[in-house]
Amino acid sequence: MKLTRKQFGIGMVAAGFGAGMTAQATEVPGQAAKPPAGNKPAENLPTTPMAAHQASYFFKNSAFEYVLLTSLGRAYHQGGNVGKVLYLTRQIEDGNFDSAYSAMMSAGDEALTIAQDSLSGGHKESARQALLWAQNYYDSATYFADGTGDPTKITAAWQKMDDCWLKSLPLFDPPIEEVSIPYENTALRGFYFRGKGTAQKRPLLILVNGSDGSALDMWMMGAAGGTARGYDCLTFDGPGQGYALWKQGMPFRPDFEHVVTPVVDFALTLQGVDPARIAIQGISQGGYWVPRAVAFEKRIAAAIADPGVTDVSASWTASLPPPMLALLNAGRKDEFDGYMAKMLDPATKNALAFRMRPYGTSSYFDAFKATMAYRLDDVADRITCPMLITEPANEAFWPGQSQKLYTMLTGPKTMAAFAVSDGADLHCEPGGYGLRDLRVFNWLDKVLA
Repeated sequence: MKLTRKQFGIGMVAAGFGAGMTAQATEVPGQAAKPPAGNKPAENLPTTPMAAHQASYFFKNSAFEYVLLTSLGRAYHQGGNVGKVLYLTRQIEDGNFDSAYSAMMSAGDEALTIAQDSLSGGHKESARQALLWAQNYYDSATYFADGTGDPTKITAAWQKMDDCWLKSLPLFDPPIEEVSIPYENTALRGFYFRGKGTAQKRPLLILVNGSDGSALDMWMMGAAGGTARGYDCLTFDGPGQGYALWKQGMPFRPDFEHVVTPVVDFALTLQGVDPARIAIQGISQGGYWVPRAVAFEKRIAAAIADPGVTDVSASWTASLPPPMLALLNAGRKDEFDGYMAKMLDPATKNALAFRMRPYGTSSYFDAFKATMAYRLDDVADRITCPMLITEPANEAFWPGQSQKLYTMLTGPKTMAAFAVSDGADLHCEPGGYGLRDLRVFNWLDKVLA
């Protein structure tokens, strides 16, 4: 097979992978016609695709748009000030990763200084909130780091974010507890959030992150809303996530029941947890891991997938032109890797590095092939606990898969749609955390009653 640069570029762009090909074959709707000044063109990172009908509020680049919308949405749970985030949107040049990384890191440093000054003055609540702001901005910076071409920047941003998270734990009321969860021949780092209230036995919500989420996400998308409603919450960094990736070197694994079962074992040792009311939620790629886990782990009484993910590989293979997909399916690794290395420009290679890193490989072929093991076709019929599946409008990573999962389930199931008019569309509802909390916990209250 001989694939020309033009054929490769047109195929990748048409499939929605982005405009980061060396061949300037076509203009992608929703992107700038001309690249901005700076060291990188405006392009859609494969980490953050653009939905077909998605509106743009700040940036034509879908990666920049999504990250800033998420940063703004975190203000709902005190993760930032709306005015500050809006200010930052004007300091960032659309498509220029250096400008975005610098703006977010500077904002994080500024918030950290505010937190330190507040804490030294004895203002614990002010310090807690400012540390949340700092985490928000440092976390946002991680999404721009690979695009700068400097591989050290993502670890620098992650470490600052993690340091701020750990500093904030004793400032919560009640304090968040760092825990160690036995797992195979090591342990997973986790965090236990005690709910408000005095009930002797409380429901527990286990929070499963996505492929690139932070501990802050687990506070914003579950623990804040849950503890306010009397739920205890437990989260952890599983293989390929957060601390397990950066400090323990663990890659992803598709058979996530082998991760969740030790977590449930640990949860049952926590004083006050009602063993009959343990629920689990997965966000983003966790929308695959959680259904996979509850197909086997039957001590869980209810599960939430935000969104439903039946085939992780779909968001990867949809980007491939037919000749490249043929190479992948034929197992022709050297040719596949050769074409990818030759045809992708540096910006897109950096973007792919972001997605490949948790799979523990630098081979394009191995990464794409690995995603094909993350499917629910053979296990969905084993899921018996009630399941809530979110279906946000303009889901760009796994469009249509929430409905597919709903159809595959044979047990009790509920679909929670989020519309543009709700202000809660897009992957994991970045602009609608309040409405998301309401629908998730109203459903949980009823199911676990």
